Amino acid sequence: MRAEPSSRPAPRDVLEARALWFSAPRTAEMRPEKVPPPGPGEVRVRTVASAISHGTEMLVYRGEVPPDLPLDLPTLAGGFGFPIKYGYATVGRVLDIGPNVPDLAPGDRVFVHHPHQDVFVVSADMPVRLPENLDPLRGLFFANLETAVNVVHDTPLRLGETAFVFGQGVVGLLVTQLLELAGAGRVLAVDPLAKRRELALAVGADEALEPDDVPERVLGATAGRGADVAVEVSGSGEALQAAIDAVAVEGTVVVASWYGAKPVALALGGRFHRGRVKLRSSQVGRINPKLLPRWDRDRRTEAVLGLLPRLRLAELVSHRLPFEEAPDAHRLVDERPEEVVQVILTHGEF
Repeated sequence: MRAEPSSRPAPRDVLEARALWFSAPRTAEMRPEKVPPPGPGEVRVRTVASAISHGTEMLVYRGEVPPDLPLDLPTLAGGFGFPIKYGYATVGRVLDIGPNVPDLAPGDRVFVHHPHQDVFVVSADMPVRLPENLDPLRGLFFANLETAVNVVHDTPLRLGETAFVFGQGVVGLLVTQLLELAGAGRVLAVDPLAKRRELALAVGADEALEPDDVPERVLGATAGRGADVAVEVSGSGEALQAAIDAVAVEGTVVVASWYGAKPVALALGGRFHRGRVKLRSSQVGRINPKLLPRWDRDRRTEAVLGLLPRLRLAELVSHRLPFEEAPDAHRLVDERPEEVVQVILTHGEF
């Protein structure tokens, strides 16, 4: 049962906390933070666990983001030119609340788009309250599942059609599952790493291919037509080219990757041009405009909370490391990608 705001005392003092900062490319370090009591319309949260984004966050960690790009979340600090406090997948419990916070109470378990930090204060409109019976591990996938829902909403799939998903990191594995739920006749997953191909099959892909197998296998799987839609979520320009070459005439490639500052070279004089292939960018910050009469962020949040208990998520967690080992965790993701899928950083309760 939720605790009422007045049912437990609130610690009104300033708290000492630790936050993870990227001080230079491929350099992560813990820094102390002082976290004041929440003011009007604010809540203070103690972290249970946070998840490392192996896509966007690792671009930031490696210094592969334009340094003058504005920050896009109010919880981030610093700048892409370093130092920067970055991350956006934290589950915690509300520690205390400020005045004029009617919808949250101390003890509530919440998801927050916040960097890796053990205690923090945010505006009360930022936390998403998680059901108490939901495993907090599942809650860590909220942000990536929100992205995956947006990607599928941007993918013009029709019942019974064939979809290719290039890249089977966390978002790719979620997109693979959602396309099955959305009515795809076949979902074909592509990834160079054997561990991720195995996971793709485990969560519902009909086939899992190495990149070199794509040209021949796509024709065999589609009676020579090519895929109806393809989603590129690997972060690789080569995969984007393969996706363009794999779709049918009038097919669509949804580009869900963010390449940061990396240039992408494409050959657009062949399949793309003569096949009238459509390229569609998908980014979680905007909802497909065709859906706006019916969908907004609140409805998307409701949909994500409804999907979290239904999907295969536990298998995606490859490593759990204590928060104090966060610099080592980032080196692991950067240097040994073949070993990792989802790495999470744990705190005492988890």
